[in-house]
Amino acid sequence: MGRRAVVIVLDGLGAGEAPDAADFGDEGANTLANTARSTGGLRAPNLQAVGLGNIEEIEGIAPSASPAASHGLMVELSAAKATLAGHWEMMGLVLEDPLPTYPEGFPEDVLLRFENETGRGVIGNRPASGTTIIEELGPEQEKTGAWILYTSADSVFQIAAHTGVIPLDELYEASEKAHKMLIGEGEIMVERVIARPFHGEPGAYVRENENRHDYGITPPSETYLDRIKDAGHETLAVGKIKDIFDGRGITEHLPAPPDDAAKVDAILDALGHVESGLIFANLVDFDASYGHRRDPEGMAANIQLFDERLPELLDALTAEDLMIITADHGNDPTFRGTDHTRERVPLLVMGGGDTRDLGIRESFSDVGASVAAWLGVEKGGLPGRSFV
Repeated sequence: MGRRAVVIVLDGLGAGEAPDAADFGDEGANTLANTARSTGGLRAPNLQAVGLGNIEEIEGIAPSASPAASHGLMVELSAAKATLAGHWEMMGLVLEDPLPTYPEGFPEDVLLRFENETGRGVIGNRPASGTTIIEELGPEQEKTGAWILYTSADSVFQIAAHTGVIPLDELYEASEKAHKMLIGEGEIMVERVIARPFHGEPGAYVRENENRHDYGITPPSETYLDRIKDAGHETLAVGKIKDIFDGRGITEHLPAPPDDAAKVDAILDALGHVESGLIFANLVDFDASYGHRRDPEGMAANIQLFDERLPELLDALTAEDLMIITADHGNDPTFRGTDHTRERVPLLVMGGGDTRDLGIRESFSDVGASVAAWLGVEKGGLPGRSFV
């Protein structure tokens, strides 16, 4: 067995405002610290032992006198606080210009073309939490058969449909048409189109996360994923990683199971069979279920659930393995609005020799550079400074 690296992204779990937070209207955002403060302190002894309390003041998580992991913070260079930008930068692709967002909803000409191409009307068309807009407009969709369209702080075109009214195949077909309109014809109008099926009765609608599908942009140039794959290693994606990179540079995909606990199971499964290379996982519940819904109690509980699984992950590692735990942006559940927050992100690194303070890293690309260095892969012209 060769060397392996595991990168686990706790989606949205930021660790304090970024230096340019004011440019995004996010002064004071701190997902970890504010979640802890508003819930009477976090209980996460395993994360405490590896050094989470050493990178930021977090109520309930004291600094460790001798942390078991190297630890630090990372600042994002990309001009965005979005999922795609954060993950792409980790793999060496920095977005100089933010992708367009639609705080007022999508333009009329886009709506008309989408309606004409799909044969259904549109309701909604504004930034919203998915669960909220589905509860609000689900009954109207059941009456009219129109698409529920919404967006967020991310550059996304989200189409929600009750599967009892609009079959799943028709939702996917409409999403593919939207993808061609908005991404595939030259000018990139969004980073992703997302099909959001749901079922149930008014007041008790349930999103079918297992049938969610993302249609994204293919990275326009080489990433560390490509370099690792081309060097003959495996690159295994858990959760929505495959969609974020549109499959580029990925050799195997373990589909997004319904919750973060199942994704941890998928990481453990991958550690059972990947011989050499990168296991890249996204745990989305921090963001989708708790950050956007401004639910600090849920966020705190999910941190504690991940903490309970951390020993299993550590036990599955060998001396030839490197594990990096980080985040892609902030999503402070105590902050105004429902959007992502511009924050630094935690960096915990297990394996790779002596543990040390990694300081504040100047780019998320240090993750990709470190994984490449660990696996003995040339970085080429990609950005990032290795911390291994």
